[in-house]
Amino acid sequence: MIDPLDKTPLRSIGESPLSPQLAMRVAMLGGIALVLFSIIFFKLWFLQVLTGDQAVREAANNRVRTVAVAAPRGAVLDRNGKTLVENRPASVMQLDPGQLPAAAREAAATWGQAMTTWARTPRSERGPRPKVPAPANAALEKRYAQLATVLGISPKTINERVIQQLAQLPYANVRVEVDVPTAVRNYLLERPGQFPGVSIDQVYVRRYPGGVGAAQLLGAVGQVSPEQLKADSFRGVISGAIVGQEGIERSYDRYLRGSDGTKSITIDAAGKLKGQRISRESRAGDSVRTSLDSSLQRSGEAALASEMSGGGTAGAFVALDPRDGRVLALGSAPTYDPSVRARPIPTQADYERLFGEAAGAPLFNRAISGGYPTGSIFKPITALAALDGGVITTNASVNDPGVLTVGKQKFYNAGRQANGPVSLVRALQVSSDVYFYTLGRDANPMKGQIIQSWARKLGLDKATGIDLPGEASGTIPDRQWRAQQNAKEIEWEKKSGKKCPPDCLYSDKRPWSVGDNIQLSVGQGDVQASPLQMAVAYSAIANGGTVVRPHLGMTIENETGRQLERIEAPPLRRVAIDSSHQQSILDGLHQSTLDDGTSADVFSGWNQSKFPVYGKTGTAERPPRPDQSWYAAYVPSATKPIVIVATVEDGGFGAEAAAPAVCKMLATWFSQPDSCSSGASTTR
Repeated sequence: MIDPLDKTPLRSIGESPLSPQLAMRVAMLGGIALVLFSIIFFKLWFLQVLTGDQAVREAANNRVRTVAVAAPRGAVLDRNGKTLVENRPASVMQLDPGQLPAAAREAAATWGQAMTTWARTPRSERGPRPKVPAPANAALEKRYAQLATVLGISPKTINERVIQQLAQLPYANVRVEVDVPTAVRNYLLERPGQFPGVSIDQVYVRRYPGGVGAAQLLGAVGQVSPEQLKADSFRGVISGAIVGQEGIERSYDRYLRGSDGTKSITIDAAGKLKGQRISRESRAGDSVRTSLDSSLQRSGEAALASEMSGGGTAGAFVALDPRDGRVLALGSAPTYDPSVRARPIPTQADYERLFGEAAGAPLFNRAISGGYPTGSIFKPITALAALDGGVITTNASVNDPGVLTVGKQKFYNAGRQANGPVSLVRALQVSSDVYFYTLGRDANPMKGQIIQSWARKLGLDKATGIDLPGEASGTIPDRQWRAQQNAKEIEWEKKSGKKCPPDCLYSDKRPWSVGDNIQLSVGQGDVQASPLQMAVAYSAIANGGTVVRPHLGMTIENETGRQLERIEAPPLRRVAIDSSHQQSILDGLHQSTLDDGTSADVFSGWNQSKFPVYGKTGTAERPPRPDQSWYAAYVPSATKPIVIVATVEDGGFGAEAAAPAVCKMLATWFSQPDSCSSGASTTR
């Protein structure tokens, strides 16, 4: 029984007194824990406070980078499966931009901005080209000198390549040299300490077998630009990847480039490779089979070069299948060896020497982008318009005394030759200017500007839609166009403070006149058209009114040649051409290759019974330069009909240069003897 008066404290059930030994153990454990926490605390303090900056720098350098692993690019084939473009592996020496001084990257960015401003400035207002800045410091200059000795190029070239590429892609590896020899590659890899920031990678460069040029048509590849990376068509492409930049390479890039893989590379603080692994496998690109015929392409390029050696300065040709618009051949001169652009051009001076104005601007594709007065090959279009508009009938005659007088203005035939009364067929045969001047005069007051209307129906004054970038739209002048040019001239005068005349930029501010329509009727004046546009127009006349969409791509194929996709190019439209009008024009074009026709000399040895030629010479005046030579031809065939249009700048009369070039191409296409010769006709 518990005594309620007992004052002794009650002990809890299970409680035992804490012995001195246990208290000592607890104290020792607490001391040890305190010491451990103190060590950790002071270690963290040391890392973050005393060596924090160094650790950040080392962490930044000891990092994992993701780089593109280029996929093998697909091939480009001709219509028969012959390879026009393919790949070959090559070693590329690169510099890590992170291993370059910040001052070098800043200088590249500044230079890039200056170049952009310079390039966007009109040529007439440009100052000197911005100079590439020198290496940022003596150490960098020494590094470039060491690399130059090994690579066999100048330090200046290395510096220019670094600056130019940093300006475009500041975070991508800088390609200093492509296709590095094996001995040089091994030397660099064995001495990473001597060449900091240098890496060697394998890439694929384009190879052009078979001796087919087609440089402007095939185009080129290059590193994707920052602007391209923003476009939907380059979605998923990694900075630094190689993509199509021009020609077929650009148009069919999404098929050809495949899918680049990625590689994760670990770099230590000294910039040395610690390890790498493939993050994503690359997928090879598909091949594009085109409608080009290799033999015809070679023939056209050789023929054009031959005619230019006689005095012409530039030119172009286009060969189409008039049934569906397939491009059988397309060339521009001056041209160049496309393999030259598969590697970096050493210096800007070398680039200008190879591709600048002094070299004839060989990158410019005159076949699709050249805008020229066409001369008399425009006359069948005028004839169609006049026949359809009731200005003339197929059998009606127009007297040609050698000159047409309109007010105080006189319009003469070439050589002021008189042809007497001529019908449409005869007018085309001898290329009577007065006949077509008369049609232009009589069509001018008619509603709807019928010559302009028909020119546009047949594909002029707008892009044809060919599957190549950079096509020009051209110009077919009319009253509205003249008014627009005059308005632009007035606006320019207000901004510039100049007065027209004499300082006219767009127009002399005169109104549209009957003389303008007369000049248009023979493809002169302000007419601007490309050889491709004229080939489309002649194809429509030949096939009875189908305006074809010219195209090169036919099928997409995998590595084994299996067809994956067929490329369709439906015609642009159908125009109604009266069959009797078509036949009269074709009769006139055929007669021009016979008897006393303007190109009869050129085709004097041709088998007309088997392969009748329907052709038209053209001689465009371009003062103060010499005349420009044109020829357009159509040859029907059950299996391989063809339309060819060629032009030679400064080549003289149509029969002198362009007609023989077309004749040589036709001889190749139909496997006929090359009996083509320069014609003596001096009609325009």
